Amino acid sequence: MSESLDQICDELDSDQYSFTDADRFERSHDWGTDEEDGVYPDVVIWPESTADVSAVLAAANDAGIPVTPYAAGTSLEGNAVPMHGGISLDLTRMDAVHDIRPDALQIDVGPGIYGDEINAALESHGLLLPSLPSSGKISTIGGMIANDASGMKTVKYGEVADWLLEAEAVLPSGEVITVGSKAAKTSSGYNVLDLLVGSEGTLAVVTRLTLRLTGRPEQIWAGRATFSNLDDAADAVFDAVRSGVDVAKIELIDSLSAEIANARLDTDLPNSPMVFLEFHANQHIEAEVDFCRTVFDAHDIDSFEIAEQDEEMASLWEARRELADAVEPYDPTLSPLTPGDVTVPIDRLPDIVDYIKTLGEKQDIMIPCFGHAGDGNIHYFVMVDPDDPAMVSTGQDVSKQIVARAVEMGGTATGEHGIGIGKREYVPAEHDEALVATMRSIKSTFDPNGILNPGKIFPDESDSQP
Repeated sequence: MSESLDQICDELDSDQYSFTDADRFERSHDWGTDEEDGVYPDVVIWPESTADVSAVLAAANDAGIPVTPYAAGTSLEGNAVPMHGGISLDLTRMDAVHDIRPDALQIDVGPGIYGDEINAALESHGLLLPSLPSSGKISTIGGMIANDASGMKTVKYGEVADWLLEAEAVLPSGEVITVGSKAAKTSSGYNVLDLLVGSEGTLAVVTRLTLRLTGRPEQIWAGRATFSNLDDAADAVFDAVRSGVDVAKIELIDSLSAEIANARLDTDLPNSPMVFLEFHANQHIEAEVDFCRTVFDAHDIDSFEIAEQDEEMASLWEARRELADAVEPYDPTLSPLTPGDVTVPIDRLPDIVDYIKTLGEKQDIMIPCFGHAGDGNIHYFVMVDPDDPAMVSTGQDVSKQIVARAVEMGGTATGEHGIGIGKREYVPAEHDEALVATMRSIKSTFDPNGILNPGKIFPDESDSQP
């Protein structure tokens, strides 16, 4: 492999590749994997154009060298860990805004641009890519599409991929294809664009994206409601969505998460279950807020606050945005297992929340819950003492039971983090055997030599390893 890697690098500028331990270490893990369990790539390559990507993939394919696309490294399931070494293809230099077409409500960007940078480029046009998750400042648009990411505003605006119109991508052979269309809709042929969404870089490498846009809302109000118990809070979220409240964000936080936020972030949240809200409108936003308050009043609400000023709204949302980072330092003896990310049909939201809390109490395991409740997506951390093997084993079993219960409810093991290496074991339970076989055949068709991101998604590696 070494000689082939040298030949590939010889075709690049000297600053486009690195064999150093520091660069290889950085790409040996992501936010969801332990550094000590990382897998080093043999080389890191920074392509700067579609032509670069094409040349690297063609040469790697001929030599049977694994290639793992990489960007910000903020995935949570080992999605970009190079399980079989080879090339870590870092796309962060392909971060250009290629074109903005305000009249068409479209933007063309490279895969390495951060989500928030897209909206910064659109601000002067009064336009917005509204579906970005709150991690937009640390996550690239290519990574979001690869993992089929979504976030707090999914309840109103859908997933990031719902705003994707067209993509340029490079196949493992080095051939360049364009999938989708800049038209608002197309029924021409197979929908290959959607095949690439959520494929985690196992089918092709996306090098350019066309995204549709919308105007920025004239009115944005934020609010927070507190409840006497978690069941009422979860029921209120379900009732609001069922009743058609036009809300852009509706986030559930349990009392334990509030306590953690107060301890870590120096906030003054009440130690009560809460629902955070944000409303977007161009006019008559007061009526929608009043409607939501009316729905919530039927669920033993304790308080309902609304902020109209930017500073007040930022203060309201600070705790929710920073909550994931606050969990681990809360109790120095405990560490979270892989972040939970199940999603269930919205009518089962109260049931899955109750199941998680009941299971945690039964097993004496701390499980803070919070998440994008408006679309049935719950995040949770199973907290264990890493030096206590029995507790770790119990925590792992609890995690599996939660995922199994979500799937039984008609839900999914992962709402937005992807499969990667962390959730491959759940694929057979969620999808029938024939579908898994079909997915494997799609992988083989796109990537017959198995060089692209091997060892991901499928529950075993036998068909993916080069």
